[in-house]
Amino acid sequence: MTVVENDRIHMADSNDERTLDEMFEALERMGVPEGYKAEIVRGHIFMSPQRDTHWNIILDIVEQLRTKHPRKRIKSDVRIDYPGHLNGFATDVTLVSEGATMDDKGLWHYQDVEFVAEVISRSTGMNDYGPKKDAYAAAGVPVYLIVNPYTGKCVLHTTPKDGAYPEPERFGFGEPIDLTDTPVGLVLDTSDFPRD
Repeated sequence: MTVVENDRIHMADSNDERTLDEMFEALERMGVPEGYKAEIVRGHIFMSPQRDTHWNIILDIVEQLRTKHPRKRIKSDVRIDYPGHLNGFATDVTLVSEGATMDDKGLWHYQDVEFVAEVISRSTGMNDYGPKKDAYAAAGVPVYLIVNPYTGKCVLHTTPKDGAYPEPERFGFGEPIDLTDTPVGLVLDTSDFPRD
């Protein structure tokens, strides 16, 4: 990992144990390029470009959530720390529970997350299907949706048990995703999700 200290860049020793706060502070000092988002997955920093297709899907999901939930409960690209080793995610779309509050550092509690949607990027998609899915399950996130604009498919994970999600449901773009019996409380229309 590259770390910036006192305007000097050096490679951290593999034995260095950094905290998420230290890692995010280093990222802020280095600067994330415009049009990219950064997050930390299992102690590794990932930056991915925000594409137009990516943003259109995120906005579509947010607009649909807004028909049922107030704006203050819907987050996008906001850091939330999850269980596991150094997991600080900036999820594409997050719905927090009614009455959720921030901690003393200004971060939302993962225990208050009711829904997560990730729109994959080619360079970081493996995180969404692997370590991030595991962290969301360990956190007890009731609904986790992965949207893949390259294949035109969605993978839905619900009701985690013992830190893992059961077998997921799969949907093609254009198919409705019924989330009425979840904290989301609506049917998600995927018919306008663009392909990449």
